[in-house]
Order: sequence, then C-alpha cells, then structure tokens
Amino acid sequence: MSKLIILTVGYVIRMEGDSLLASPTTTLVENNGLKLLIDPGANQKQLMKALSREGLHPSDIDVIFLTHYHLDHLLNIRLFPNKDICDVKTIYHQDLETSHAGLVPGTDVEVIPTPGHSPEHASLVVNAEQGRCLIAGDLFWWFNDQEQKKDLRSLMDLKDDFATDLEDLKESRRRSLKKADYIIPGHGKPFAVEK
Repeated sequence: MSKLIILTVGYVIRMEGDSLLASPTTTLVENNGLKLLIDPGANQKQLMKALSREGLHPSDIDVIFLTHYHLDHLLNIRLFPNKDICDVKTIYHQDLETSHAGLVPGTDVEVIPTPGHSPEHASLVVNAEQGRCLIAGDLFWWFNDQEQKKDLRSLMDLKDDFATDLEDLKESRRRSLKKADYIIPGHGKPFAVEK
C-alpha cells in the first residue's frame, strides 16, 4: 500500500480580463521506497512550503510525474534538476527516453491514459489508506468560484473550457470513475466517488 499526501490543493482564479491565477493539486506518493511527486505546479513558494512541512527538500524526490503538459502543472520541474520525469508512456532520465509498461517504474502505481483535456493526459491509480485513489490531473477540475458538484451526472457533464476532445474526455471520465474510490482533481478539493 502507498502512502499518499496531498501537498497543495489546486486552484484556478479568474482575474481581470482573460488572466487566470492557477496551480494544480500536487500530490506526494511513497511507494516501494520511492518518493513520487505528481504535478509540481507553478506556485514555487507554496510547493516549497508544503515540502518543508513534510520535512522534505526537492533532492528527496525520486520521480516527477506529469499528468499533462500544461504549464501550470509543470513549471516547478525546474526545482528538481536531474530527477526522472514520467508521463503517460515514457520515463525521461535527462536525455534518455524509455517506455514504461503502465506502471511508474520501480512502483506499483498504475498509469492510465485519460485523454480529452489534452491528448497526452494521464492519471494515476494508487492503492492507499483512502482506498483506490485516482490522481486525476485535469480530468476533473473546477474554477474556485464554481460549485464542486460530485454526483455522477455532474462529474460526467463538468465543463472543461480547455478540452481538446470532449468525446475522449467523457470516455476517460467514465472509465476512471469505475476504477476509483477517491479522486484527487487537478484543481479543486479531493472527494469520495459516489457508488
């Protein structure tokens, strides 16, 4: 079983004009002796404070996992030089790219493709104290001023202003909700899946 810690809860705040203030939920998973950091985000001060609260320094992290390549999810990778970076199908060690077989290498953390928000989007399934947890990235996300409805219909119909393929997004949501007891969204509060 993995140890799972939500370091920061993601936010998207509408600003004047078209500007947004955004950084995602950043999660730490400890599995098989490895520390896996998911979506390090864009808010450096917030992330460093959260790591410090756990008694950690960026050098303590073994692998960074990116759910997708939107900048608000990945700008802080600069804090983790020389660390392995993992995505939907590849692990990068500096300039060496190696495919993985659906697990974050060295762990039993499952990587599942969840396209729709972006073509390369992936989520993680982690067996933890909370149950079967889906670290969902932007498969599910809310603006801060938006009500976070968690019933099945609302989750399936949740609007995504940045989605690249709405059909893929709905199918990814449908499949993922069947796998999870608990969801950690990219922006918004974690929640239990209503069965």
